[in-house]
This record gives sequence, C-alpha cells and structure tokens, in this order.
Amino acid sequence: MPSRAAVVAVTALAPVSWGTTYAVTTEFLPPDRPLFTGLMRALPAGLALLALTRALPRGAWWWRSAVLGALNIGAFFPLLFLAAYRLPGGVAAVVGSVGPLFVVGLATVLLGERPTVRALLAASAAAFGVSLVVLSAGAAFDLVGVVAGLASSASMSVGTVLTKRWGRPAGTGPLAMTGWQLTAGGLVIAPVAFLVEGAPPALDGGALLGYAYLALANTAVAYWLWFRGIGRLTATSVTLLGPLSPLTAAVVGWAALGQSLGPVQLLGMAVAFAATVAGQLAPRTARPFSSSERKGEEVSMDLTVPAVRR
Repeated sequence: MPSRAAVVAVTALAPVSWGTTYAVTTEFLPPDRPLFTGLMRALPAGLALLALTRALPRGAWWWRSAVLGALNIGAFFPLLFLAAYRLPGGVAAVVGSVGPLFVVGLATVLLGERPTVRALLAASAAAFGVSLVVLSAGAAFDLVGVVAGLASSASMSVGTVLTKRWGRPAGTGPLAMTGWQLTAGGLVIAPVAFLVEGAPPALDGGALLGYAYLALANTAVAYWLWFRGIGRLTATSVTLLGPLSPLTAAVVGWAALGQSLGPVQLLGMAVAFAATVAGQLAPRTARPFSSSERKGEEVSMDLTVPAVRR
C-alpha cells in the first residue's frame, strides 16, 4: 500500500498537467473553438479507456456515471473555456481558484468531513497566492465570464465530492470509472459543440499533436490520477492540490512563452504552494459510509488498474 505522501505526490501530477493546457491551446490549437476543444479532450480519451478496460457500468452506475461525467467533464469543460475566452487569463484563474472553498463546504454537507481551520486557511491562502501570480492591474471583469468561471468551479467541486461519496462498484478500478465519465461528458458536449460552433475546423499537424496531448496525457492520464487520488484522500485534500494548475501555467508561460515573473508573482507562487502543502498536512477524517455501503454493497477503493477483460 503506497504511503499517503506518495498518493498525494502522484495525484498532484493531474493539476500540474492541467497547467499546460493554456500554452498548448494558444500555441497549437485553432482559435475560438472552446466547445470543440472540450469535445476533443473528453470523448477520444473516454472511448480509448473504454476499449482498454472493456468494462461498462452496471445497475445504478449507468446514471451515476452520467451525472459524474456531466459535472466533472460535460459542464466543466465548456464553462471553463467560456470563462477563459471571456476573461483575461489571470481573472479566470483567480475565479477558478475558489474551488477548494466550494469543496470544503460540500464535503461538510455530503461527506461529513468537518472543516478544519487549517483547511479553510489553506484554501483562502491558495486563492490569494494565485491572485498575486496571475492577476494584473486593471484586469477587466466580464459578468458572463465570472459567472461561467464560478459555475465551472462549482460543477467540478460537486463532481469531486460525489465521486468520493459514491466510491466505486466492487471490482472496478479508477481507470474504468475515468473512461465512463469522460465518455459521458464527451457525449454531453458533442451536440452543443456542433450546434454552437458548427462543423469541425481544418486541423494541421500541430493541432493534431496538440489534441492528442490534451486527450491522452492531459485528460485520460490526468483524470485517472485525479479520481485515483479521490479514492484514497479526503475530498478537501485532493481539491487543495488544484492551485498547482495555475502555478504550473505561470511557470510554463515564463519558460516557454517568454512571460515575465516579477517579485510579486514569485511571492504569490510561494504563498500558493505553501498553502497547498499545508492543505495536505491537515488531519484526515474518516469517510462516512456511502449510500451504497449502507445498503451492504461492497465498494472497492483500491488503487489497482483493472485487468483487461478477455
């Protein structure tokens, strides 16, 4: 059984990967196609994982997977990209950084995780640190963009907490559940993308490579690691790793795109990173029985990848 520190470190790779999304999108993908980009991130990755695991939901997990897929992927991706297109990158990142505060409140209601002072301070400090890193003076606030950003954070937060509450069906690993959710989320996005944006754009080699990276490393692998972590850590602990995403975006922007990092940004990175670490030091709370466990159903929370069914 891996140590808690190891689980945290591996789970942290997910938001680190998501922090590269902005650079890949701006440098390789066609502009002004947020829904198509969300679709290309979710559906190919979900179908690939379904083919790999050869496992389909059973019973109540058909509708549960649909709900989780809609929250974590189907609603989250379009709202996230809408906020990114309507707001400056810094404002969008700050709006999104309130997610840990949402999860602290939802975990109290749905999971019985008592919010600690340390968790609340860590979530607040992380949001403050992110704001120092990415929020520029005179940044514009668009109401639609702000609402979309808050809604995307709320959607992902509810999905994270429900993923923790429902666990997984016996004998099903996180890889299969990731495939279910990505496929369901992609099917939610698909009709909206074609109705709003029309036919897919022409793609050059760079765009194809960009979409392949987003679908495989940035989505299939990253979400598998994220849901894997939810199975072993508290919902609050997992979501407090989220600030690593805008911090990674800032580092990538500095290293690859020539963006500057001044003293204020470096201070903000230190504050946000320290808050993220502090959030992982919070005492673990016992997870209450999920609804399926109350009914006597076995819910497997192991970290093993399910064997491919022959």
